[in-house]
Amino acid sequence: MEGVTLWLGWNGFILLLILYAIFLANKWQRVVIVGLMTFSSVLPVNFPGKLGYRMGSWLMSQAEKYFGLKTVIEDEDDLIRHSEHGKALIFAFNPHDMLPYSIFVFSPSLRRLPGKIGEDGCALMTSAIFKIPFIRHVYSWVGGESVDRQTFLGRLHNGRSLAFSPSNQSWPEVILHISLVLLAITSIRQGGVQEVLMLNPDMHHEVLLYLKNRKGFIKLALTTGSPVVPVFAFNLDGSYRYWLPRGPLVEKISRAIGFAPLVFIGRWGVPFGIPIPRKSHVVIGQGM
Repeated sequence: MEGVTLWLGWNGFILLLILYAIFLANKWQRVVIVGLMTFSSVLPVNFPGKLGYRMGSWLMSQAEKYFGLKTVIEDEDDLIRHSEHGKALIFAFNPHDMLPYSIFVFSPSLRRLPGKIGEDGCALMTSAIFKIPFIRHVYSWVGGESVDRQTFLGRLHNGRSLAFSPSNQSWPEVILHISLVLLAITSIRQGGVQEVLMLNPDMHHEVLLYLKNRKGFIKLALTTGSPVVPVFAFNLDGSYRYWLPRGPLVEKISRAIGFAPLVFIGRWGVPFGIPIPRKSHVVIGQGM
């Protein structure tokens, strides 16, 4: 549990830190908090290098136990064949749900996939993650990279596979750093905006997917000749309870800013805390 808290518990921690700095901290405490956040923001994202990656490997091993991770590969030989021909594979991960944390199955430290794919694969996520103090380092340690076009194409051209949760828009550029922090800790990834807006807490047995307009990555796959592998994670639903304001105005704002503003509650009723432990079962299909 400690490892999962250090990995996924930063949302709540940063929220509390900011609220403390605003309402309770004295002058010098505010200086220390702002200084630490600024220092984290200017350090290299992979700081402190090998030590950070060792920490990331430990975090992933703890998450593997916490979620009872189980993986099923429908055709392992098919993946190996593509890899041996120098092809990078695009693993299209669904569903997004509240947070698509099961995508950690692609962390190279777990070696859940065969051969070269398991050695240098990674999960791509919004570039906003790598602008948030502290969180930016943790996600780098566990093998995450930005889902920007340059990184996406760079990996494919170099024969390095990747996984990501398909989205239908790009994230807006963040102008004010503190605005990003406040927004990110009260929102979810943009890639799941449509799915989240369609969530119904009274229909918890339903798993929603919104794929109609998420085709941009298919063009990149065709351009680079990279096979697309469908991936589905079971039991993401129910990891969090949540409150999401409804209405046309909320939906319009969500689409405009790239976030669905909500409050989600994790284990022990902690807002923005770690997920309720559920057995994570990830099924990896064939390359197409």
